Amino acid sequence: MNFEFTEEQLMIKNTAKKFADEEIIPVARKNDTEKHFPREIINKMAELGLLGASMPAEYGGSGLDYISYALIAEEIGRGDSSVRTTVSVQVSLVEHTILKYGTEEQKRKYLPRLMSAEMIGCFALTEAEAGSDASNISTMAAYKNGKWIINGNKMWISNGGVSDIAILFAQADKSKKHKGITAFLVDTKSKGFSSYTIEGKLGLRASNTAALVLEDVEVPEDSILGKVGDGFSIAMNSLNTGRYSVAAGCVGISSGCIDACVKYAKERKTFGKPIGSYQLVQEMIAKMVVERDAARLLVYRAGDLKNRGKESILETSIAKYYASEAAFRAANDAIQIHGGYGYCDDFPVERYLRDAKVATIYEGTSQIQTLIIGEHVLGLRAYY
Repeated sequence: MNFEFTEEQLMIKNTAKKFADEEIIPVARKNDTEKHFPREIINKMAELGLLGASMPAEYGGSGLDYISYALIAEEIGRGDSSVRTTVSVQVSLVEHTILKYGTEEQKRKYLPRLMSAEMIGCFALTEAEAGSDASNISTMAAYKNGKWIINGNKMWISNGGVSDIAILFAQADKSKKHKGITAFLVDTKSKGFSSYTIEGKLGLRASNTAALVLEDVEVPEDSILGKVGDGFSIAMNSLNTGRYSVAAGCVGISSGCIDACVKYAKERKTFGKPIGSYQLVQEMIAKMVVERDAARLLVYRAGDLKNRGKESILETSIAKYYASEAAFRAANDAIQIHGGYGYCDDFPVERYLRDAKVATIYEGTSQIQTLIIGEHVLGLRAYY
């Protein structure tokens, strides 16, 4: 693994950093407070090519590697995890999944429109009674008269209420258990398809999270992604890419905490001197830096494997687990360093804490990551 960035990677990092500094950070607090989904920011990212950076040029992307994608996710995550969540779903879970499993016609139809933000996508797997146990979904798909009829409910779907297309997972043959699950590309404007936004979230308030309701939604046969029964495998492999961008975004949260704490520790004075001169404050900041750098290297290791076409399930789970937990610890200490000011939204650290928490939950909880890691090490791999 090369620890030197290429000129192309440096360019994309600088582009993403500049965008985060100028377009995301100045409005992050306002968007969080007002629970505003920043479609205008997503459109601007598309104009810069950031939504298609890791997509092949033949479909309108830039053809950049996974390290470049991590650099983008990190900088966007430093700015606002709500935006990074939207981008992770759009790129990792929707674009990459269609690229890997879609027919040529599906790729031509959806990828250019997703990269340009003409369309927003969502990944509809989770249900009220099927989160970590994704094989237990109850949404059903029945084949009748040359089309599929889907009925069921989805929960906690990022982008769900603003999406135009959903990669939706339904059980086509319950007798086959997880091997009956099938992935469908569903137009959210279809008759019988509805959604409602989930309110009262602790964090990610500027991203859209929704519940989906499907009542006799008709889906044409050519909307199947992959083959009938491939859905569970598609979901697990797609989450591997999603976890990668979540991990990179968490590195960004840690960096944001470090930036805020270094600035505050130099400016805030107690007993006649800056609090940064106290060793216990230095210790907290030093720990943030060490854990941030460790998380970053774990992300790059997973990215290097992905670039070489190697399996990276274990390495991605390690990166997601460590980076998300490290981001939460960094944000918690950042509030402590800011004292009472850290407890209100005058400073970004309280938002970092709220946003970091969900990173330890979605796209595979920290507990699920430890199970994946343990089963890999012990040679007990199950479905994935």
